Amino acid sequence: MPAGLSPPAPAQVAPPAPDLMLGPGRRYWKDRLVRQVLFAAAFSSVAVTTGIVAILLFDSIPFFHNVSLYRFLTDTLWTPTFENPHFGIISLVLGTLVTTGVALAVALPVGTMIAIYLSEYAPFVLREILKPTLELLSAVPTVVYGYFALLFVTPIMQRVFPALPMQSMLSAGIVMGIMIIPYVSSLSEDAMRAVPMLLREGAYALGANKMITSIRVVYPAALSGIGAAYILGISRAIGETMIVAIASGTQSNFTINPAQPAATITASIVQVTMGDQPRGSIGYQSAFAAGLTLFLMTLGFNILGHILRKRFREAY
Repeated sequence: MPAGLSPPAPAQVAPPAPDLMLGPGRRYWKDRLVRQVLFAAAFSSVAVTTGIVAILLFDSIPFFHNVSLYRFLTDTLWTPTFENPHFGIISLVLGTLVTTGVALAVALPVGTMIAIYLSEYAPFVLREILKPTLELLSAVPTVVYGYFALLFVTPIMQRVFPALPMQSMLSAGIVMGIMIIPYVSSLSEDAMRAVPMLLREGAYALGANKMITSIRVVYPAALSGIGAAYILGISRAIGETMIVAIASGTQSNFTINPAQPAATITASIVQVTMGDQPRGSIGYQSAFAAGLTLFLMTLGFNILGHILRKRFREAY
């Protein structure tokens, strides 16, 4: 070493991180904790669904020991609380399907058009105002919608159709459609906004205008999310209770005429559970049989929606 030069200072080695000083078992305890919490959250949804199905089956099986499945599916009357009871679920199924069909005829086209406007046409500031305002409709209590249908929508419709009764599946379905518009429009708009801008720019480069791009490019590309919004709207309409109980009535009626009053499955369950049916009686068990039917209907619509979404996704 040349004279007059001091030796270099030893290199400073940083101490190991505290996590690295721990053993491999303690090092990743946070990861294991998060994994267990996420697993518990996922398992809880499965457990809740399994519990619901188990409760429905547990109280429905004794009902079918007393009422044959053939009578349950073919009888056209549902009067479990009468002195001479009838347990024909078909009238309730028709009432549920008719009111749901009217609701979807209102909600799906209107919700889709609103979603296209918010996603493709509305300025940013206007969209940020309209979308939260529209979503407020889903926060209105359903009992308010029921009386809105009974005291506002029905009198207006009676001016056009004087023979329309005070309670009808038509007015209940229209208001149900208004109620589920936010579910359809909000989720559909989110799906359309997630479509890459490159697809829109490619359509514009080929000479398509905004309307053609929205319908022929953006809508098919977002069909998976839009289909999920439609299925949510269908499930919400099928499971609605207070609107149909107030505006459509609680007496079963074997008809597909939407201008007539008729009970749905949910309204019938409310009527049975609010009565004086003792636990374990056949009238009490009929509510669980109706609930099981409603569960199977909702499950069927969800499976059908999944199949259609998959097919359209492959087509595009």
